[in-house]
Amino acid sequence: MARNARGGSRGPKPRVQLAAVAAAGLFALIGVLGFVPGVTTGYGDMTFAGHHSEARLLGLFQVSILHNALHLGFGLAGLLLARSVAGARIFLAGGGALYLGLWLYGLAIDRESAANFIPVNDADNWLHLALGFGMLALGLMLSNRVGTGTRLDAPFDRP
Repeated sequence: MARNARGGSRGPKPRVQLAAVAAAGLFALIGVLGFVPGVTTGYGDMTFAGHHSEARLLGLFQVSILHNALHLGFGLAGLLLARSVAGARIFLAGGGALYLGLWLYGLAIDRESAANFIPVNDADNWLHLALGFGMLALGLMLSNRVGTGTRLDAPFDRP
């Protein structure tokens, strides 16, 4: 069991940190798997960026080198942020908001235009919607009493 500087036990990690580590690890894994032929179909047709990439992760999600690198970078950043409660909250809630924005972006753009540089398809859009709501919910709901030292006040309790 881990010990802190005073020799005492740190105790279990807060759930918000565990959720952030799990989500970040999944993003990093997906980023790596996007570069694995066989897991990614059409691997030879992968481009650096843009909607012309015909590579599909698990035969479903359109990916490019940039798309995979973004997943990998986001996962590694999440692993670093998950080392603290505040960082875990930021990663989950902020990342959830970011993915909801990406979902809206995927709905708004013409998929055959240069604006689809990541690239995204229908499967990606549905996944971005689910990830956005899921991460946002985890970031907001798992961190209610963690790291504050006091109970949360209600708006009417404030001066």
